[in-house]
Amino acid sequence: MTAIPVAWSDAQRLHDPAAEIWVGVRTPAVEVAARADAIRAELERAGHPVVAAAPAPVHALTAVHDGALLDFLAGAWEQWERSGLRQDPGQDRVVPYFFAHPGLLGTLAPKLPAATWARTGHFAFDTMTLIGPGTWEAALGAAGAASTATALVLDGAPAAYACCRPPGHHVTRSAYGGCCYLNNGAIAAAHLLEQLGGPVALLDVDAHQGNGAQSIFYDSADVVTGSVHVDPGAGWFPHFLGFAGERGEGAGRGANHNIALAPGSDDAPWVDAVAELADWARGFAPRALVIALGVDAAAGDSESPLRVSAAGYRAAGRALGALGLPTVVVQEGGYDLATIGALVRETFAGLSDGLAAAAGGARATGVGHG
Repeated sequence: MTAIPVAWSDAQRLHDPAAEIWVGVRTPAVEVAARADAIRAELERAGHPVVAAAPAPVHALTAVHDGALLDFLAGAWEQWERSGLRQDPGQDRVVPYFFAHPGLLGTLAPKLPAATWARTGHFAFDTMTLIGPGTWEAALGAAGAASTATALVLDGAPAAYACCRPPGHHVTRSAYGGCCYLNNGAIAAAHLLEQLGGPVALLDVDAHQGNGAQSIFYDSADVVTGSVHVDPGAGWFPHFLGFAGERGEGAGRGANHNIALAPGSDDAPWVDAVAELADWARGFAPRALVIALGVDAAAGDSESPLRVSAAGYRAAGRALGALGLPTVVVQEGGYDLATIGALVRETFAGLSDGLAAAAGGARATGVGHG
């Protein structure tokens, strides 16, 4: 198996959400620092070198996110502390309670609320994505891992991996949620686009739809976006999005593709869907690939609506590697600490096989990538 460099930032350990607020109930957080530690340990054992992540440049963040969202996230915890909300009513994390719903606003543009306890609802779209001390620094660290992995690929590595935590694929240009704060995959795709030209393919195999990238690139064909995920119509996050009819608009019409699977789907339909997504992306002749790798589709994962095995992840990696493109892999979901590292390792094994086969085929036919 080819050694794939692992971009890593210690800062990502600083985010400790402590809990999620789900249907009004405080439940233990599953997106914890131990996830990234488990992945890193397994990949190091398998011989993949760890590379210290450099800070993400500001322009990498503003390429995919509004400045207002970035300003809010950077200052949210400090403002929460200054407001006294930790003491009264005793909320030790930033959590919204009032949202800028379009049904409330009608045709009016929302104003940024003066009250700290209301401002969060201008930027958050759920109650489970809490902000605490270190959250912004950790999100920046994850973004730095994404931009560093991208730089490694631009410097000639066939593939590189961003061990990102917290994850990012649910964040849109102007709103955060889904335990995500900055869209690391979108940051990588925008960086590749800037350096290589388009199109770039961003393909998401997390158990839940990659609504953030879909939203950010929905009106552009420069980054084609696709996602294989559990059917949101069967009651799964992100609920309102992720359906087959969402195909892009304007210049991006036809450049977004969702494949929704029934809950409980196992290797056969899932791997077929990943291969279908790869074949669809091939039709755009992309110059590079970003894989939003969630391993929470695995059987046994506490958050899994699907039943994918380690062999399924290896097969999916092989199908994506067969595109033969410079590839950045960005970590998204996956919550079973006992298996998360092995699932990523197996994906890498398949990816390496696919890339090697594609390179061999290109040499045999005299065809290469420009």
